[in-house]
Amino acid sequence: MNISMTGRNLELTDAIKEHISASIETLRKFNLDIISTNVIVSSQTKKGKEHFVVEFVINLAHKNTIVIKQNDQDMYAAIDLATNRAQKALRRLHDKVTDHQKVGLNEAKAETVDVKEAAQEIEDEIIPVELDLYKPREVEDVLEDLKESGKMFEIFLDNENKTRVLYKRNDGKFGLY
Repeated sequence: MNISMTGRNLELTDAIKEHISASIETLRKFNLDIISTNVIVSSQTKKGKEHFVVEFVINLAHKNTIVIKQNDQDMYAAIDLATNRAQKALRRLHDKVTDHQKVGLNEAKAETVDVKEAAQEIEDEIIPVELDLYKPREVEDVLEDLKESGKMFEIFLDNENKTRVLYKRNDGKFGLY
C-alpha cells in the first residue's frame, strides 16, 4: 500500500507523519486490497480561529475510491476521527463483500431440500397439550397464578364463560381483556 502525505499551509513533522502512518496501518485489517492512501492535512482560519482539515483518499482494487474529510480544532483529533470514519466505511464494505456471496443454483436447490426435511421433522415433533382454558376461573385466582409464574399473560374463561386475558403491563400493573 502506497501512502502519501501532504501538508497545506503547514509543515508535517515526523510525529504527525508517524501518527498518520500508524492510523492508516489499522486499515489493513479489513483485507480489501488497498492500493494507495493519500492524506491531505490542511490548516484553515475562519473567524479568527484556526482549525484543521484532514482528508483521506483511499483507492481500493476493483472497487470505488473512498474519500473522507474531517474538520477539528486539534489536528490529532481530526486524524483520529477521520481514521475511525475510514474504518467504519471499510468495515461496511468488508461485511458487504463477505456476507453477500452469490450462491449457485445447485446449492440453492440443495438448501431448499434441507429446509423441507427440517420442516417435516418439526411437524413430527409437535405434541398436543390440553389447556386449562375450559375450566371457569376467578380473576383473583388467575392473578395469583400470574404473579407466581414468570408468564406475561394468562388466557382463561371467567364465571360467565367469557374468554379473558390477564396480562402484565410495562408499568408493573395488570390489565384485563
